[in-house]
Amino acid sequence: MHDPFYDRLARLALDGAVIPEEDALRVLTDPEVELLPLMYAAYQVRSRYFGRKVRVQILNNVQNGYCPEDCNYCAQAAGSAAEITKFHLKSDEEIIAGAEKSWRAGAYRYCIVLSGRGPTAGRVTHMADLVRRIKERWPVEVCLSAGFIDPEMAVTLKAAGLDRYNHNLNTAESHYGAICTSHDYADRLRTLESARTAGLEVCSGIIVGMGETPAEVLDVALTLRRLQARSIPVNFYVHIEGARLGAINALTPNYCLRVLALFRLVNPDAEIRAAGGRESNLRTLETLALYPANAVFSEGYLNTGGDTTAKTVRLIEEAGFVVERIEEEG
Repeated sequence: MHDPFYDRLARLALDGAVIPEEDALRVLTDPEVELLPLMYAAYQVRSRYFGRKVRVQILNNVQNGYCPEDCNYCAQAAGSAAEITKFHLKSDEEIIAGAEKSWRAGAYRYCIVLSGRGPTAGRVTHMADLVRRIKERWPVEVCLSAGFIDPEMAVTLKAAGLDRYNHNLNTAESHYGAICTSHDYADRLRTLESARTAGLEVCSGIIVGMGETPAEVLDVALTLRRLQARSIPVNFYVHIEGARLGAINALTPNYCLRVLALFRLVNPDAEIRAAGGRESNLRTLETLALYPANAVFSEGYLNTGGDTTAKTVRLIEEAGFVVERIEEEG
């Protein structure tokens, strides 16, 4: 028997309306909400804005460890006993070579990530110069994640040609104290507002599976809608031995897909990315992530590996989707 619930979800999202909280929570919690009709409802929305295209994004972790923040889910955090390879900023040549490699591999966006609380003014000037040099050579989009920035820093990066600034909310404000005490949720919001005011597209997402409730997952989705986030990485918690949060194994492939569907329905025209933990948490249902999500990471994340770009492209194409890339102007 046809259930109008799924049609209502798709129609509200396509109309730009906010899904009622009761319906949104049903997506995450009600076993009577079937997965495949839910995926189709999310796909109708994804299809309007992105068709069958999938953006492959490659992350370059250019500075690892030595972070003073105490985010307890992170292997790089202060107090973490994780055995990771710490290194200071990679050379300009390595960072630029990473951009070329990403573009030639078919990446739509090259993501530069630095550990730490936030950059100095001098570091921002340095990053701006690198962004300018990359954009002059290849048509790949560039996203930077460097911690807390102020409005002046955001303006400098925008002037250099940076496309997006990433700063993840990670969880809801009500849960934030359980994962970090060295800064608060408001600090993250200020950085995102600085980026948006400067004209940078906001990239911000969540890590699902850190002990938050379904209502808190919904809260993040709604907050990102209010912030007009254009890119939303949905990460799935993967414990690295030694990280203080510990080995939480609360996620199932079914729940992860429901979260992706929720973020698509709440943020219909945003780039929704199946990000960190995609491979290990979605497992045999990984292909279904492409129905709500129109972007994925490949190669690796910060301190965990990921599928190669070739394998990721094969996953996309075998599912009937198309890798989207920016063509070089000729």
